[in-house]
Amino acid sequence: MAKIKVWIAAARLRTLPLSISGILVGSAKAYETGQFQWDLFLLALLTTLGFQILSNFANDYGDGVKGTDNAERIGPARTLQSGLLSAAELKMGIIVTALLTLLSSLATIYVAFGEDQFILSLIFFLLGLSAILAAIKYTVGRSAYGYRGLGDFFVFIFFGLVGVVGSYFLYTQRLPLHIFLPATAIGCLSVAVLHLNNMRDAMSDVRAGKNTLAVMLGPYKAKWYHSGLLFMAFISLLLYISGLWARLVFILLYLPMVFHLMRVWNNEQPALLDPELKKVALHTFAIALFFVGYAYFNF
Repeated sequence: MAKIKVWIAAARLRTLPLSISGILVGSAKAYETGQFQWDLFLLALLTTLGFQILSNFANDYGDGVKGTDNAERIGPARTLQSGLLSAAELKMGIIVTALLTLLSSLATIYVAFGEDQFILSLIFFLLGLSAILAAIKYTVGRSAYGYRGLGDFFVFIFFGLVGVVGSYFLYTQRLPLHIFLPATAIGCLSVAVLHLNNMRDAMSDVRAGKNTLAVMLGPYKAKWYHSGLLFMAFISLLLYISGLWARLVFILLYLPMVFHLMRVWNNEQPALLDPELKKVALHTFAIALFFVGYAYFNF
C-alpha cells in the first residue's frame, strides 16, 4: 500500500486536470457539430492522462539522475530525489507507462478511423509516438530539450494544438481554422504553468545547468513573457467566443488572472510562485469546463 502511494505521488495528480483541458475543449467543440462519441472521448482522455503521467515519471527520473532535483529545489520533493523510488524502478515505470499509453493510442485511432483510413491512422500513430518521445526527452538523456529552453514550445504544441485540434479532428475529420483559436489559448495557458514552474526553480536550475526559458530571459523579462502568454490566451478566446452573455461570463471567469499577474509582478521570493502555479492550472481547467457548458447550453 505504501508503494502504491509513492507511485501516485510520482504521477503528480495535481497536474492531470491541466493535461485533459485540451481534450475537453476539442470534445466540446465536436459536441456542437453533433459528432461527439463517448467511447472516443474516454479513450482520448485515457491516452492524454497516460502521456502526462509518463512525462511526470520521466521528469522525476531525468532531473533526479542529473542532480537537478536537490535540496535547493523549491517545489515538492520528487520520489527519486527523496529516495522513495530507485532509478531502476522509475525507468521500469516509464517503460510500462509508455507501452500502456501506446496501446491506448492505438485503440483511440482504431475507434476514430476504423480499418479503412490508413493514412490518417498512420499520421495519428506517428503523433502518438512523437508525444511519447517528447514526454520522455523533456529531461531524460544528454539532448533533453527541457535543458535547452525548448520546453515551452513542445508544451504549446502538444497541450494546445495536438490536444484541442487533434481531439476535434478525431471526432469530425475536419480542420476548420477557427479551432486554432481555443487551441492557442489552451496552449498559452499550459505554457504559462510550465513557465511559472521554471520561474520558481530558476535559481536552482542555473546551478544545475538547466537552461529553461525563464533562466535565459532573467526575472524581469520572464514576467513580461508570462504576461504575454496570458494576454494571448485572453485575446484568442475573446475572438473565438460569440454572443454577449458568453463573452461576459468568460471575462468574469478570466478576472482572477489579473490579480494573479499583479502577484507575479510584485513577487520577489520564488517560493511564493508555487501556489500561483496551481491557480493557473486550475484556471485552465475552468476555461475547459466553460467550453463544455458553452457547447451544451449554447448560451
